Amino acid sequence: GTDMYRVVLIDDEVIIAEGLRRVVDWKTFGCEVVADAYDAAEGAACVRKWKPDIVFTDIKMPGEDGLTMLAGLKGEFPRMRIAVLTGHRDFDYARRALHLGVSRFLLKPSRMDELQEAISFMTGELDRMGTVNDGGAEEEAVGANSFLVRQAQAFIRENCARRLTLQEQGDHCFISQWYLSKLLNRHLGQSFYDLLNAVRVQRAKELMEQPALRLSEIAERGGYSDAAH
Repeated sequence: GTDMYRVVLIDDEVIIAEGLRRVVDWKTFGCEVVADAYDAAEGAACVRKWKPDIVFTDIKMPGEDGLTMLAGLKGEFPRMRIAVLTGHRDFDYARRALHLGVSRFLLKPSRMDELQEAISFMTGELDRMGTVNDGGAEEEAVGANSFLVRQAQAFIRENCARRLTLQEQGDHCFISQWYLSKLLNRHLGQSFYDLLNAVRVQRAKELMEQPALRLSEIAERGGYSDAAH
């Protein structure tokens, strides 16, 4: 029904997503599973399409990529509750994920009571938030947003020598171009292209201090299409 909480399951092991869909009696929690996805990109697209209230996810993307996806989801959709199911017993990773606003971090294989506790906890949070009170959700996404800004800045530094677009940067952070623009303006007071240009100018200054380099080489390494520029 329309008043059910929408759930999206993201897991690159189809059997786990299918299993989750089947073993949990979602209706008793006032939830319905609207979609499954089997990789990060598909998962992010699914979330945009369905705007779920709850996401269960485990993507085998270790380290920064996995965290970036979590931060991207939480930043762009602060009301959304996220539970991570993972085979990695990595305490530091769990701590960072929780800092980004993830509601529950469960180890696989998860016991039924743990799954049910996580669902109760998340639906409880959603009930309390109601549809009006979004202020609390924005607060929760602070960690996620500052993480995304740092990721964006690092990505620009690493890739400034080539043609770089807002779309590509958004995809890298698993967020829409629109949200990325808003984020950079809010946190840094600059647009994506302002940031990119500042990094390129800085890179060119550093390169100019090397007497052996011709300006044409510097332009190329700094990501400028022509030296006159």
